[in-house]
Parts: sequence; C-alpha cells; structure tokens
Amino acid sequence: MKMWRQIGAVTGMNLRSIPQRLSTSLVIVIGIAGVVAVLVSVLAMSTGMLKTMNNAGRDDRAIVLRNGSAAESGSVLTRDAVRLIGEGVGVKRDADGKPIVSAEGIRLISMYKKADGAEVNVAMRGVGPKYQTLRPEFRIVEGRLFNPAVNELIVGKSAHAQYRGTNIGDRLVTRGGTWTVVGIFSSGGDSHESELLADVETLNSAERRGGAQSVNVMLDSIGSFQAFKDSLTSNPALAVDVYREREYYKQQSKVIGRVISVIAYVVGGIMAVGAIFGALNTMYSAVSARLQEIATLRALGFGSTAMVISVLAEALLLSCIGGAIGAVLAWLFFNGHVVSTGGTAMGQLVFELSVSPALVAIGIVWACAIGLIGGLFPAVRAARLPVATALRAV
Repeated sequence: MKMWRQIGAVTGMNLRSIPQRLSTSLVIVIGIAGVVAVLVSVLAMSTGMLKTMNNAGRDDRAIVLRNGSAAESGSVLTRDAVRLIGEGVGVKRDADGKPIVSAEGIRLISMYKKADGAEVNVAMRGVGPKYQTLRPEFRIVEGRLFNPAVNELIVGKSAHAQYRGTNIGDRLVTRGGTWTVVGIFSSGGDSHESELLADVETLNSAERRGGAQSVNVMLDSIGSFQAFKDSLTSNPALAVDVYREREYYKQQSKVIGRVISVIAYVVGGIMAVGAIFGALNTMYSAVSARLQEIATLRALGFGSTAMVISVLAEALLLSCIGGAIGAVLAWLFFNGHVVSTGGTAMGQLVFELSVSPALVAIGIVWACAIGLIGGLFPAVRAARLPVATALRAV
C-alpha cells in the first residue's frame, strides 16, 4: 500500500508540473499526433478499398471464370459454356423458370478526371438482361436504363463524380463506336459504382467479340455453392473456376491492400522513430529539470519504482493526447474523402477513405508504444540516479 501511495504522490506531482513545461511537452504531443494522423489516413485507404470491394459480393452469388484466369480481364467463356453454367445445380430461377445469371464482359476505355484532367482507364461492363434481378441492390438514381441493341450506357454514381463526359446526354467515343449516357446508377456503394454498364451483346457487337468473360450466378441459397461448383468442375464440357462472389472480390483487392498497408507502416515507422527521439529528449529534459525534486523525494524514502512509473505515466499521457489528436485530425480531413486507384485488374476503382474505430485504436496503440519507448530510458535514469549525486547537484 505504501508503494502505491508513493506512486500516486510522485505521479501527481509530475502531471501537475506539465503546464510549467508546456513547450517541451508539446514536442511529444505534436510529434505523435503527426505519426498517428499519417498512419491512420494511409490505412484508411486500404480499409475504404476493401470495404468497397467486399460490398460488391454476396455469399449467395457466385462468379465463374475460365479455368486458370486470375481475373475477369483474362477470362473467355463461349456461348455454350454460358448456357451450361446456367444449367448448373443450385442456380436460382425466376418466375418463368429461367436461370438468374448474367454473362458479362469488360472493356477498358480512356476517360479524363474532372479534378485534374488526368487520363485514366475505366471499366465498361457489358451485362445480361437478368442483371437487375441478380443484383437487387442496383437502382437507377437519375435517367433510365440502357436499351439493348442500342449504343447506350449508364454510369455508376462514383464514376459520375470522378470523370468527365458522364452526364446524361453526353457521348463517349470508344474504339467500337459512340455511346450515349442515358442514366446514373447506384449499387450500394460497391465497386460496380466505379464502372459504366451497357448491354453485353451490344458491347460485344461493337467490339467484334463473342461470348463472355465471366458469368455471375444467383444461387438458391448460401449452402448451394458447393453443389453448384461441383456440378461445373465435374462437367467435362467445361473448364472453369468457380468462386463465391465475396471471396473473388476480396482476392482481387488483397494485393493492393497489402501494398497500401506496408506503405502505411513503413512511413509511420520512420516517423515514429523521429517521435521516439523527440520523446526521449523531452523526458530526459524533464528528469534533468527535476533533479532537486527527485533527490529530495529519494532522501525522504521514496523508492525507485515510484520514480519509474511517474515518468512513464507522464510520457504515456502526453502520447495518448497526441494519438487522440492525430486520430481526430485523420477523421476530420480524410474520412469519407473520395479517391481512385488504378491498381486493380478492372481499371480505376473509386472509393471513400474509411477511418474506422479499429484504425483509431491502432493509432492509439502506436502512440502508447512510442510514449512507452520514449519514456523508458529517462525513467530508468530517474530510478538509478544516486541520491548523493543528485543532492550535490542541488
């Protein structure tokens, strides 16, 4: 009990003296706030992208690609393959008994950003007539749906916000012809909102291609996936890979998500080293300025443990304040901010940065770790300071 009273007394004295050392204490707070703000904001890119990609998938939908294809862009499926996929076990059917499938193809077209005029590749997706039934989250928010056999397309809400020439009535010129924008759509904030949609047969005709690159399938239930997959992979007339839709999009975003996370931790780590040195310098200065106080307390019988914990408590408190400020700044300036990246096989992906509670927690943990390391050596110095030496310095 005596030890805890000593710890409380010494720690209280340290914390009450912080206003007298405000300028040096701000070195720790500002340095750690910068580290946490950068770390959280960069990680928010990865979180936002993964959230957008995961929203595109459901467990009761499957996507079928040619065997060995890593993405839709590298897959080709014939019309016969599309028909056989629709006849697979576990495929949900509509009121007329027709399978709810959408044979789809992707073409990359050049567009220009509204913000800076930069030229980028954007995915133009051809979809089948069952697309709306397959994706109940899809809805037209402005204009109308495209008509088949006509060079018309609709633009995702995110693409409309980012790229020029995407207003209703605008015309987009591609290698295969000129397309008229007739509508803007929303699909629940998923990755498809970064795309342009048109009728797949019309797109194939314009591009002089046949078949499809993928087939998206609505299943009877979540549990039907394995039976559906087995029925296709065991069919000698097919050479396909079958994925749950959610798993497919998660896999597509994995590589770039990992790269963003590595960048965040490398940059944050470099800044953290600087913040640690700042904390070390500040806490050493605090200990040196309190030599008289420490000597008096040690002479009165206060133990070294109380000295160590008091210094660490001060460092952790300042670090937590800095971490909280950094997390708040990241949330204020970056949460919900729209960015785009061309790091996917489907062209530009538009998504919102997401500063989640988990990222805030990571930032606070980093702040505490920096404070702990930065305060540890000064705390040990305070504990090991010989009483006689300290008293002679008074």
